[in-house]
Amino acid sequence: MVGSTAHGTAIEGQDDRDEMGVFIEPAENVCGLKSYDHYIYRDQPDGVRSQPGDLDLTLYSLRKFCRLAARGNPTVILLLWLPSHICKTTAGTELIAMRDAFISKESGERFLGYLTTQKMRLTGERTRTVNRPELVAKYGYDTKFAMHALRLGFEGIELMTHGRLTLPVAEPDLTTLRAVRSGRVSFSDALNLIERAEARLRGLVEACTRTADIDRINGFLVRAHLRHWETGGAASGARGLSPTPTRHRSSSGKTLAARPLAR
Repeated sequence: MVGSTAHGTAIEGQDDRDEMGVFIEPAENVCGLKSYDHYIYRDQPDGVRSQPGDLDLTLYSLRKFCRLAARGNPTVILLLWLPSHICKTTAGTELIAMRDAFISKESGERFLGYLTTQKMRLTGERTRTVNRPELVAKYGYDTKFAMHALRLGFEGIELMTHGRLTLPVAEPDLTTLRAVRSGRVSFSDALNLIERAEARLRGLVEACTRTADIDRINGFLVRAHLRHWETGGAASGARGLSPTPTRHRSSSGKTLAARPLAR
């Protein structure tokens, strides 16, 4: 379970259900010419906002997940620090155990880049994105969008300072995020909080010299795939999953039968 629920910023009855999973591809997808490494399922059609309680599910192949996480993608790397998972196999446990291998200066740069982009959209320096006109009408700005920009700052600072992410977000930052989201913070004060977090994170990123441990990540990827293929998935710990695959639509319209290794 990711999204606002994982961060601790969800408001009961107002949020959809965001889930993320990782799966090992069959050999023909890795060694052959066809590859489907990213699958999406949504209760709502594309272009339609999710409603409270709707499921938004994203599945990544292990290779794509590790590639994005090694580049510091804030959305993807979140999965490695969740306090619990819907299901977790042996391979998923091993992936989470090596999460420190993904932390790098580039991770901080990605958090900073996402934060800055969202701040510029809030201020109109970039094309203003208003996905929640009801919040703008009520509070004068998209409070959920602003909250996510500030959250990126708080989490990026923690990752660069302590080499970890705390989920849900630790206090007192969580109270601040919830105050912004609920409209109890004016736009000018919210923007000030975002800019202060941005400045602090930028300083930490500039001082960071850490790089992702690509050799360690590659070694794990090779071992995990070979073990999975050689045993027909038996070594992946599939006992902890439903005996029949969960079926989901891919972004290309394909149907995937996947047993996620971490979700």
